[in-house]
Amino acid sequence: MKKLNIGGKVATSAIALGCMRMAEKDYAVCDKIICAALECGITHFDHADIYGRGVSEEKFGRYLAAHPSAREKMILQSKCAIHDGCYDFSKEHILSSVEGSLSRLKTDYLDFLLLHRPDTLMEPDEVAEAFDKLEREGKVRGFGVSNFNPMQTELLKTAVKQPLVINQLQFSMTEAGMIASGMNVNMKNGESVMRDGGLLEYCRIKGITVQAWSPMQFGFFEGVYVGNREKFPALNAELDALAEKYSVSPSAIVAAWILRHPAGIQAIIGSMNEERIKSFCMGADVTLTRAEWYALYRSAGHSLP
Repeated sequence: MKKLNIGGKVATSAIALGCMRMAEKDYAVCDKIICAALECGITHFDHADIYGRGVSEEKFGRYLAAHPSAREKMILQSKCAIHDGCYDFSKEHILSSVEGSLSRLKTDYLDFLLLHRPDTLMEPDEVAEAFDKLEREGKVRGFGVSNFNPMQTELLKTAVKQPLVINQLQFSMTEAGMIASGMNVNMKNGESVMRDGGLLEYCRIKGITVQAWSPMQFGFFEGVYVGNREKFPALNAELDALAEKYSVSPSAIVAAWILRHPAGIQAIIGSMNEERIKSFCMGADVTLTRAEWYALYRSAGHSLP
């Protein structure tokens, strides 16, 4: 498995397993999924306190309780701040959320804690107090954000002293606005509109690892574009051709496309199917040419000026 470095300190797998859907599976299936991920070289596992209302973390924690030596091979992260129809960056909620995640995951610490979605009522000083306490007590080793724009991150950094080394964002071949706007500068088409404030470039400049969520989905959890030849005929034709060329599956080509970008983007696969996980991970060993990368980009419906 290809590796990447987060924050200049933490080496981890270029592909992570998102555990949101783990709540839907029984314990035996969860164990098989975790084992399959580890066998593929995945060492990074992504959680959130709201996934399955904590059940996803609980089922993962049962695996760790039965296999305590596996913890040292893993990078575990969780996210907090969404609850009861609002976003909550209060010190009390952040600390309570981490305690809950640690208890459910059966671990003494999180490698990373991310703030799940921006809270417009955020008090940076209050977040800083929570982060300081969690770091001081050894309960969280690294920090980041999710779905933040550059200025929201900068606002948080006015008080938080720990480096913010991750920003988890929706990114796929079909949902590639952060790339499209940068390639349509000075144009008047729809993709020239910069909706995120230069987010990709900002993360590269600041050394923030972008984690791509829903790398195989279009819309906001509307569906999977891989294999959807009716809605995405050109894209799937290109995926099929490259899959045949490299003797892998189309989903592996999706992984290769994301990992080809020099930003060092980490792909988070959310599948709970062992074979799909293995298939996707094979993309870590495929290096697409520049022409192939752009051909896939255009086939997904994006234009070049």
